[in-house]
Amino acid sequence: MALQWMILTYVVAAEAALAFLLTLPAPKLLKNQFVSLVSLILQPALFIVPFAGFQLLDIYWKNEHRLSCTSEICTAAERDRYEKSIYKAQRNVILCASACLLYWCLFRICKYYKDIQKLEEVEKRYKEE
Repeated sequence: MALQWMILTYVVAAEAALAFLLTLPAPKLLKNQFVSLVSLILQPALFIVPFAGFQLLDIYWKNEHRLSCTSEICTAAERDRYEKSIYKAQRNVILCASACLLYWCLFRICKYYKDIQKLEEVEKRYKEE
């Protein structure tokens, strides 16, 4: 069960690195090429949104059907295991939310750069006329 969380962790790390690289100042030619490359990567990487959504549903289902340890007959080990599972679930929710948020940020950053490129082309055409 930990494989999907490792995949999601690596995807979030890659998205964060790409977002960081996209926001760094760079020469215009290099920036345009990098934005084009990231835009091409974003289309097949859309799988992360339904994958994270499915993981969120799985966390919700497990939370609803989790055995709670609230009575006095619980041992300290059972209580610790229950609290540890709650902390893991909270961590995984943050991971899923950050995967979706970072994907959206990458998409918007690339869209803004493309819009700026189009506006610069229009401005260049008006200056030439």
